[in-house]
Amino acid sequence: MLQKIKRLSMQRWGWGLVVLSSAALLATALYFQYGLNMQPCIKCIYVRAAFAGILLAGIIGLLSPKTALLRLVALLGIIASGVFGILQAYELLEIEQLLAEGGFFSCALFAEFPGWLALDKWLPAVFEPTGSCGDTSWQFMGQSMAFWSAFALWGYTATAAVLLFAQLARISNNPYRG
Repeated sequence: MLQKIKRLSMQRWGWGLVVLSSAALLATALYFQYGLNMQPCIKCIYVRAAFAGILLAGIIGLLSPKTALLRLVALLGIIASGVFGILQAYELLEIEQLLAEGGFFSCALFAEFPGWLALDKWLPAVFEPTGSCGDTSWQFMGQSMAFWSAFALWGYTATAAVLLFAQLARISNNPYRG
């Protein structure tokens, strides 16, 4: 079973699916921002950065999926980005809950990316926060964007974790073995 999963991770179409889906989610976020005029808060920007990290990791995996080192770097990148994004989405869900209960919360106005990764300075149209935390004006099936972002990030992270575990399997070249 692990051998089959490992073989799956060595094919380009899976990595292409990661790249296309994360690019589509980033494009959707930009549509919400510029098409529907829903301004992203700092937590939304961090979640967006997590999806960008998954996109970058997917590109690394797509470059040479048969190269074990690149595959491992890509899977670890997806897991790291996914966990970061999940934590940010959960914090945003807590803020939404607090505001729904009548509480008050004010989030940071400026992104705090490290100096070596100043995404808000390099691509301000994509990574600069312009809204306030807790806005739930858009919902799908009764859930906010933060919920659906966390849902997608869990999917990426869990899949990458299974694929990472499968890398331990040894693939046999013997045609008579499974």
